Amino acid sequence: MSQEIVTRRITAPEIFGRKGGEPIVALTAYHANTARIVDNHADILLVGDSLGMVLYAMDSTLGVPLDLMIAHGRAVVRGSKRGLVVVDMPFGSYEESPAVAFRNAARIMAETGCGAVKLEGGVRMADTIRFLTERGIPVMAHVGLTPQSINTLGGFKTQGRDTALWPLIKADAQAVASAGAFAVVLEGIVEPLAAEISRESSIPTIGIGGSRECDGQILVLEDMLGYNPKPPRFVKVYGEVGNAIDAAVRSYADDVRSRTFPGDENVYPLK
Repeated sequence: MSQEIVTRRITAPEIFGRKGGEPIVALTAYHANTARIVDNHADILLVGDSLGMVLYAMDSTLGVPLDLMIAHGRAVVRGSKRGLVVVDMPFGSYEESPAVAFRNAARIMAETGCGAVKLEGGVRMADTIRFLTERGIPVMAHVGLTPQSINTLGGFKTQGRDTALWPLIKADAQAVASAGAFAVVLEGIVEPLAAEISRESSIPTIGIGGSRECDGQILVLEDMLGYNPKPPRFVKVYGEVGNAIDAAVRSYADDVRSRTFPGDENVYPLK
């Protein structure tokens, strides 16, 4: 008799328990096909609002609607079995009040089946994080370079170059931990500060353009696959998928133009 092996998903409390332990592997995923591949290796699959820029050619993440995040979140959950799926709360879906944030986070959780949500902001969002976690919604926090705040930050700039601002960034990281976040993304923070925050934080830190001393790392999948012609400077490119796609499409186009493309007889042979 065959025995079905049931794969159990990683949970937010399990990620929380990895503080100071085995490094946490995280990557973005936006649809089912890549989710199936990433799920073999990553502990966290983040359905990031970066999909607005990566998939929809938006200039920033600010125009990404909630419904779009839910649609992609649902696809990633369906395409994966093991990793913790975290869905970004898009701009405007949580800042108004903790109650509004809860309503939208609950909708994301219910309609996608994900295991947690992520929102940006430190001290200013601590009350909202506490409100959500007390009501059963696991929250991953995000401090430092917060893309939804680029208009107030003045663009995609590394945070912490001015050491006078270090206490403010550290306070953000401490506030989200105290509020109940199970992990925090440290984005675009100068290495010494990110390392210091990671050592002092009571929750796992997930670096992106931060420090090797973080408890884990996350990258945008398309960036590390060479699918983005201009990846951030901190990204190590692990593959050249863009070039592979270009070569495959060129070969296909050559076949069509030379009339060497396989005909129907190869699929439906004549009897």
